[in-house]
Amino acid sequence: MNVAIVKLSSVGDVVHALPVAAALRTRFPHGRVTWVVERREATLVEGNPDLDDVVRVDTRNWRRLRELTSLRDALGRLRRARFDVAVDLQGNVKSGLLTAATGARVRIGFAALRCREPANALFTNRRVEPPPSARHVVDQLLSLLAPLGGPTGPPMFWLPSPPAAEAAAEAFFVGHGLKAADRVVVLNPGAGRPDKRWPLARFIELARRLRLAVGATVVVAWGPSEREQAHAIAEGAGALLAPPTSLDGLLALLRRVSVVVASDTGPLHMAAAVGVPCVGLYGPTDPSRNGPYGPGHRILHAPDRTMGALTADPVVSAVVELLDERR
Repeated sequence: MNVAIVKLSSVGDVVHALPVAAALRTRFPHGRVTWVVERREATLVEGNPDLDDVVRVDTRNWRRLRELTSLRDALGRLRRARFDVAVDLQGNVKSGLLTAATGARVRIGFAALRCREPANALFTNRRVEPPPSARHVVDQLLSLLAPLGGPTGPPMFWLPSPPAAEAAAEAFFVGHGLKAADRVVVLNPGAGRPDKRWPLARFIELARRLRLAVGATVVVAWGPSEREQAHAIAEGAGALLAPPTSLDGLLALLRRVSVVVASDTGPLHMAAAVGVPCVGLYGPTDPSRNGPYGPGHRILHAPDRTMGALTADPVVSAVVELLDERR
């Protein structure tokens, strides 16, 4: 069996899709599994032992003439691979076009009304309606394997752990006198949408209280567009600023901490996937679908679905609960 997974982006969505690769490897141990992914998110799947190949695309730049060659090369690789099955986990028109480009006889996707863009259903011929029990997006994605016999075990996540990234994270911990047994809390203030971001002043208050009242070491993680926010929290609360990191470096950092606090964003889902207890802060998005996956997390959902309605008090309590459980 030669299977293509089409899951292009974003960071959190690719993390949520990882159990599909593991389930396909278990279902077809001697088959071939390829993942089609955006160049920016490819780090999350390259080297995955459940995959035989990764096809990187850059659909964000399809309109640029200089990208036409790379697009043509990617489509050629997909055609030459002679896939038997393609599973579209993205559910939009771009992913549908790539699913069709595989030439697979069996093309699996969500039923039209479950797709991000209903036109995606034009490119698939096995359309799945997730069962009511599949509330979380991880379980919904796994339900797409029903035409292939479904998963045969619990969801499994694999994420990269390059030695260089692990060494850099260890050097950061050693440089600040931190040990594995210390109470280290990572705050991630960023989010892909403004309405998913907790107010900066609340993060500063949270960091101060965790340091002074709880005795935790607070580290502020940040992405390329979040440096200013992260600096403001670190300076305003006496917290540590995480070093600039790639996705590999962020994973290495997250693996070493006690608790992660973040809104519905990629780093939160990365932390949950590597087994770190999380406090998820939710406003407009549905935590039953997009919450940190697995047991042992805490979710705080604003009753009016606005992030500003979440105060620091319940967040501090949730972090303390998780820290106490790790003793």
